[in-house]
Amino acid sequence: MNVLIIGSGGREHALSWAVHKSPLLTKLYAAPGNAGIAKLAECVDINANDIDGVMDFVEKTDIDFVIVGPEAPLVAGLVNRLDEAGVKSFGPRSEAAGIEGSKGMMKDLCSKYGVPTADYARFDEPDAAKEYIRVHGAPIVVKADGLAAGKGVIVCRNENEAYAAIDHIMIETAFGEAGAEVVIEDMMDGEEASFFALVDGTRAIPMGAAQDHKAAFDGDEGPNTGGMGAYSPAPVITDELTDTIMETIINPVIKGMAAEGKPYKGVLFAGLMITMDGPKVIEFNCRFGDPECQALMMRIRSDVLEALLACSEGRLDEITLQWSPQSAICVVMANQGYPDYYEKGSEIKNLDQAESDKDTVIFHAGTARENGKLLAVGGRVLGVTARADNIKQAQQKAYQSVDAIDWDHGFCRRDIGWRAATG
Repeated sequence: MNVLIIGSGGREHALSWAVHKSPLLTKLYAAPGNAGIAKLAECVDINANDIDGVMDFVEKTDIDFVIVGPEAPLVAGLVNRLDEAGVKSFGPRSEAAGIEGSKGMMKDLCSKYGVPTADYARFDEPDAAKEYIRVHGAPIVVKADGLAAGKGVIVCRNENEAYAAIDHIMIETAFGEAGAEVVIEDMMDGEEASFFALVDGTRAIPMGAAQDHKAAFDGDEGPNTGGMGAYSPAPVITDELTDTIMETIINPVIKGMAAEGKPYKGVLFAGLMITMDGPKVIEFNCRFGDPECQALMMRIRSDVLEALLACSEGRLDEITLQWSPQSAICVVMANQGYPDYYEKGSEIKNLDQAESDKDTVIFHAGTARENGKLLAVGGRVLGVTARADNIKQAQQKAYQSVDAIDWDHGFCRRDIGWRAATG
């Protein structure tokens, strides 16, 4: 079958890499793709958010199946348009993608269907939000309601920080329309983890767990980013805890969304806090995490295209996912200055040597090839991903590969996987 993958990041490169191995695949396309994806697929110059452009290409190119990587086109209704055109796709319709598109909607859903999460309140007016903080106290978490590229969450240690967060989001409009409303919620203590499940509208199967590193610098210092690295499996998510998460979080959400007339299809990504009282929801995302996806794709042994297609067609009861017992770790190399201002166009060299180990893959994100040179054109640029018998060995492999890359303008955290490697 002819498959189109929407997106240009490391997540989409990892999906392309996995799908490319499927015997079901005839030809792979990517819109817009990147320099790494271009080795696996025909890249077409269509922005992931250009729904009309995507639809025009799909209809002219006889695409059989579309895999949507990023959240923005899902929230904007790309799957709705594909459904109307009779084209199979992987990802939720816009009304279901609202579970990520609106943090307020997500919290209301959890409250209505008894899914464990932190206590919260919603505000569309800054003075009312500040009054709630004055009465409620701190520490507290302030979140932009809408999509903010993973950066709209501000943890506030005291009331003044919380007031400043309200100003930053609602008055300074740091996240644009995404900050027209805020969700304020209680702090939760525990260990964070990312949990993934494939959902076909009525049933779900677990797709593994990972842990990521959001802060820009070692020791979880610095500003939040889209993600500086991840590893899988997450030791904190035991088999017993997986059953609990499915029973108390994933399945109630699926049933609740179906009852609300918003049946969910695609991957459901639960950001969890593992507390003393059990797992609680921090947030839901309507797509694979990035860089968690890179680590997951390195570990999965099943035909990924077959699994995603079965999910789309409501056939998850026919699928049993097989996983490598090994561990995988992804170290993100970013442009100096990220997540703030950074320069584009610096050259990256020596990737072939850095990727020479058979269990190491360098997934591209913000890359382009011009005049035979590989250039850094984004904030997060490479995801150096290695697989080994345990996290510590995978960590060593990944950093050996990082050190072999010749890129003066790049930086990375040097402690990705520290919790699992030292645990």
